[in-house]
Amino acid sequence: MSDPVAATRREPLLPNAVAVARRESVERVRSRLFVVSTLLLAGLAALVAFAPLVMRLVDRSTVTTVTVVAEEPGLAERARDVMDSVLNGGFAGTTSDTKAYEFALARDAGEATADVENGRSDAALIVMRDASGRLDFVLRSGEGVGADRAQLVAVGAFAVAILDWTAGQDLSGGDAFQIPTLDVLAAGGPSAGAAPLDGAEFAGRRIVGIVFVVLSFITLVIYGMWVAAGVVAEKSSRVMEILISAASPAQLVVGKITGIGIAGLTQLVCVLVPALVVLAVQDRIGVALLGPSGSVAPSLRALTPGLLAAFLAFFTLGFLLYAAIYAAAASLVSRPEDLQVIALPLSLIAIAGYLQAVLALSGGTAGFVRTASYVPFWSPFVMLTRLSVGRVEPWELALSLGLLLVTVPIVLLLAIRVYRAGVLLYGQRPSWRTFAAALRAG
Repeated sequence: MSDPVAATRREPLLPNAVAVARRESVERVRSRLFVVSTLLLAGLAALVAFAPLVMRLVDRSTVTTVTVVAEEPGLAERARDVMDSVLNGGFAGTTSDTKAYEFALARDAGEATADVENGRSDAALIVMRDASGRLDFVLRSGEGVGADRAQLVAVGAFAVAILDWTAGQDLSGGDAFQIPTLDVLAAGGPSAGAAPLDGAEFAGRRIVGIVFVVLSFITLVIYGMWVAAGVVAEKSSRVMEILISAASPAQLVVGKITGIGIAGLTQLVCVLVPALVVLAVQDRIGVALLGPSGSVAPSLRALTPGLLAAFLAFFTLGFLLYAAIYAAAASLVSRPEDLQVIALPLSLIAIAGYLQAVLALSGGTAGFVRTASYVPFWSPFVMLTRLSVGRVEPWELALSLGLLLVTVPIVLLLAIRVYRAGVLLYGQRPSWRTFAAALRAG
């Protein structure tokens, strides 16, 4: 058994931590598991990057529901009938057997807008008449209505104005036609309160968010398990007793996390490159498969340097947080087969964050999603997704990063404390009591 004094001595991190990090990173990158997992993740990222093309295929059969409302009696009914005839009469690319739009009536503008915000309809068209008799339109669009469909609704609104003016004329003539106004505002999604995003940028935001959240979840869990598996393998083979006599627990923990983190960043670059290549060439693929109308061209404006920097920051801090937890938990395990006992509970923490990030992909800011983006264990998933597809205030980003920055060193210090005592415990199954005992002993 190792000298207890050696297990608790205080030494600087360098150079032992660097040696441990170099050993861990080189062994991981050269392993068959690393190569296979990199190829699988790169293929998955490339498939996800094709989502805009799939969306375009699905969008061909999508029906947009528009709620029409007007204070003037009969005006909403007339507007509904005219727009149905214009937009479903072949102008919007429909046939006699298909409809691109469905129109319904609402009692007032508040009800129509609420339906859009709650997802019961895709857009609300509010029709008003000013003192001069001119018709004015306000289109409150949901997150699924891009600028392309909003433009077609504008054409339908223009037809409503022309027929309304024509119906008010008599044989002796009348007032000159006044071009109607149409204000298009997003009722929900990443541009709520402003003009809706064009289809390309909307698809670009979604795809960036999907790629980031899937990569973050899969890689953080995988790399955390790498750390845990390394600790358990060394402990079960009794190599740990030699290592703990040559390096302090802090050096071993920091070195192992750093080395696996470097290997993880290497893998991440190899995974992101194919996805970016797909995003760059899929417009040509769409044109080849669907013809000139099949252009997708997802906007890469969503992939800003600021978003990439945020991804790198959240990924790095998230990895440090989860890797420290996995290392501490694995130090309490004596046999590799007992690793699954701690793997599931630890994975559930990340799964909870991942599921909330999926909800945030809609661009919504529900209370629990907003709160989850501040929680350090979930912010690497949820806040990053909100940045991709939603609206995030600067103070929210600062709060999320600040809490994560404070939490990481605290968890790392606690992990080193547990590791110091845990690596010398053999023959005990991991439990909350064992964890508490190791925390006190460390």
